[in-house]
Amino acid sequence: MTTIEGVSEIPFWKGHGTRNDFIVVPDPDGARSLSAAEVAAMCDRRGGIGADGVLRVVRGSAEPALAALAPEAEWFMDYRNADGSLSETCGNGLRVFARYLVDSGLAVPGRLAIGTRAGVVQVDVGPVGDVTVDMGLPEVFETSFALVGGAKYEGLHVSMGNPHLVCVTDVPVETLDLTVLPDVDMAVFPAGVNVEFVNIVDGAHAVMRVYERGVGETESCGSGACAVAAALAVRAGVSAGSWQLSVPGGELSLTIDAETGHVLLRGPAVVVARGVWL
Repeated sequence: MTTIEGVSEIPFWKGHGTRNDFIVVPDPDGARSLSAAEVAAMCDRRGGIGADGVLRVVRGSAEPALAALAPEAEWFMDYRNADGSLSETCGNGLRVFARYLVDSGLAVPGRLAIGTRAGVVQVDVGPVGDVTVDMGLPEVFETSFALVGGAKYEGLHVSMGNPHLVCVTDVPVETLDLTVLPDVDMAVFPAGVNVEFVNIVDGAHAVMRVYERGVGETESCGSGACAVAAALAVRAGVSAGSWQLSVPGGELSLTIDAETGHVLLRGPAVVVARGVWL
């Protein structure tokens, strides 16, 4: 039996957004905390439930430190990567988090303000169907590089509240070996970075694979998809537009709003199971 903070049974939900999957741990009153080792055990695909990360659902007011990060949001997404490390935000996770709130009756369909370590995020969620997340303004920095299999891939450093390196390449992304962590410039990315490899199909369609820090290759990355949209806009010399992004787990729609400059991420959010972690 696995014990977390002296509690032997923890209810959970399981969901995914384009097969980027998460364990949702309801904790509205902030009654439990999760250590890195405990998160890693839950996310283990052989000995645990299996997931790319854990979303702890807590009222911001229940924990002063979280309330300070997002005072205007009722709900805070306490997100942990599969290795237990903290992450600032997660676009696919936000969609699953919002779907959980509505499906569990903790929120009604509509626009929800959700707190993250990157600030408050607005999410539009209906009773069923796709979920849209306003991921805010991207920050575009300098170029850098990633090394995969000894080959160097130039990329653009983009922040969506968490760090990304977007590498647009003519090398078919399906041929890349992402079973190991790409080498990056740690002087640029001292806390690690999510690395996206992108093939452009045409002006409005691209294909992406991603290596997420603290996880490994995942079938989708929502914040990474937004970083790709920002990089494609820079590449095209435009400040707004819409793109379709194909990832191994499905399809994502991205729009950079002409008025706000915010990146809007739209895609599925699916709850697949409920259970108890023993």
